Amino acid sequence: MTNTPGAPVFPPGRYGRRREPRPVRRWLPAVLVAVALVAAFTLVGRLYGRYGNPPYQPQVTVEQISDSSVAVRLTVTKRDTGPAVCRIQAKDRSGAEVGYAEVPVGTGGTVSLRYPLATTARADAVEALGCRHA
Repeated sequence: MTNTPGAPVFPPGRYGRRREPRPVRRWLPAVLVAVALVAAFTLVGRLYGRYGNPPYQPQVTVEQISDSSVAVRLTVTKRDTGPAVCRIQAKDRSGAEVGYAEVPVGTGGTVSLRYPLATTARADAVEALGCRHA
């Protein structure tokens, strides 16, 4: 047993066998931080791939509303230039669906078209539910 200045000195045999201090593992925190960073970057990459850059970004603008139809302007920005099909839905004031259509969208990066959507009652809101490759 070695004595360092300032360390208490205990009588031998009185308090049991004295253990030597364990060596500090300085590499363990660094490994844990590295593993946490790899896991975080993996999670961020997966979430960005799923939600960050969608292949289709539809936008609906209502141009004219009547009791039996809604004229909408559908603008779709696409990553690829191939054809697509977008689903649009009209709802009344209570939130019930009063119109639905699958609208074919032509080729190009950004496509804008006017579409008359037939409804069973007066629509209060129109939304794009999503698009897919045609």
